[in-house]
Amino acid sequence: MNAPNPDPKTATTPAPFTAARQQQVANAMRAVLPAHCVLYNEEDTRPYECDGLSAYRQLPMVVVLPETEAQIVDVLNTCRRLEVKLVPRGAGTGLSGGAMPIADGLVLSTARLNKIVALDPYSRTAVVQPGVRNLAISDAAAAHNLYYAPDPSSQIACTIGGNVAENSGGVHCLKYGLTVHNVMRVRAVTIDGDIIELGGAALDAPGLDLLAVFIGSEGMLGIVTEVTVKLIPKPQQARVIMASFDDVVKGGNAVASVIAAGIIPAGLEMMDKTSSRMVEPFVKAGYDTEAEALLLCESDGTHEEVDEEIERMTAVLTASGATAIMVSHSEQERLKFWSGRKNAFPAAGRISPDYYCMDGTIPRKQLAAVLSGIARMEVKYGLRCANVFHAGDGNLHPLILFDANQEDELHRAELFGAEILELCVEVGGTITGEHGVGIEKINSMCVQFSPEEREAFFTVKRAFDPAFLLNPDKAIPTLHRCAEYGKMHVSKGQLKFPDLPRF
Repeated sequence: MNAPNPDPKTATTPAPFTAARQQQVANAMRAVLPAHCVLYNEEDTRPYECDGLSAYRQLPMVVVLPETEAQIVDVLNTCRRLEVKLVPRGAGTGLSGGAMPIADGLVLSTARLNKIVALDPYSRTAVVQPGVRNLAISDAAAAHNLYYAPDPSSQIACTIGGNVAENSGGVHCLKYGLTVHNVMRVRAVTIDGDIIELGGAALDAPGLDLLAVFIGSEGMLGIVTEVTVKLIPKPQQARVIMASFDDVVKGGNAVASVIAAGIIPAGLEMMDKTSSRMVEPFVKAGYDTEAEALLLCESDGTHEEVDEEIERMTAVLTASGATAIMVSHSEQERLKFWSGRKNAFPAAGRISPDYYCMDGTIPRKQLAAVLSGIARMEVKYGLRCANVFHAGDGNLHPLILFDANQEDELHRAELFGAEILELCVEVGGTITGEHGVGIEKINSMCVQFSPEEREAFFTVKRAFDPAFLLNPDKAIPTLHRCAEYGKMHVSKGQLKFPDLPRF
């Protein structure tokens, strides 16, 4: 490795973005890639200025779209030689700014590596390139009565490479797990240009479990080029209970009661009244818009298993104070019930000019308390918040509604979101469940983790990327940043925000 080994606290800044520097990097990339795979005119790079966290935007210096693993190796070797920072990008559906470009850096998109390399119904695995869409795996496996379990709300567009980077989940992660539980092997290229394979086809791989370290590393350790995923049989039947509650505290306690009864539903989601009233006109899912909280509880398996579990869950929900219970009686009705939850984000765009989607995780028993806390914050910040949760595993997705055209509303939304994350940490949770840290939550990392813990994270980063070229300044805050923003608390009016390019 010829590149230096800087300390992230004192690392020197690479050559600034100048027209000459841009031309140098673009020419170097065109020397190892076809010309159509290198973009540097503003008109061409503008679509890459942000990911799903569109409040922060930055034009990249250059964008490359390699079409083979060998080309990715050449790109990384060139970046290392020229000391060019690079940001990996999948479909750009991420919600924490993990794929936000760097002004003097390069965006490496894996969108053109989009082949399903192999699908083996006997071993129930699929080998796919990183640009394959999440839902495309299940579509390809459907002929064998198999599917890929993780199902983010963006599954129609998000890609498996991005899912690996963020350790994505979805509404069925309670029973079937996150990406890390459904991936057997990752092939990747390091900043040294080396090809590594983590995990394997066996149930256990020799040595340290670096696969689990890599999944969820937000593009800071290497570039994914191939992934082996698990496929599971489609259940004979799936049915959903939709339960209404006249109080969000009762709804939150009902979630804990279902799990305490020894039931692990395929999905257990919660929506408050603001959310149900937001999505019902959009999708017409048949939601009770007068209920203070709705629970969607799905059971899947054999017909006998589903019937028994539906009966048990109905009894628990009734005892927990449900005011109304509906059960799907057809696949069409099941999908209709889920359509509202799946479309919560686009529905928010119909009632508010802008929204800020948060992501934190808490112990299930704290769900009611956190909901009450968020309600108090709505008054404090003068902003509405629609709450949709992966309630079964305590993963919250509050949608803070605001109008960026109104003075100070974006800043108030940021403060609102930061205080929600503080509350998550306070009750024993964490600042992210499946969206990642990116740039969005990097200051909140200073609140949750000690300097020693953050230094341990950097030690892993250095082992893979000693030059700090891969997605730098994301996910792990430097000691300088935490010294500046400190172990401060937004609830006490102390937390500041970095000067990032905003829309």
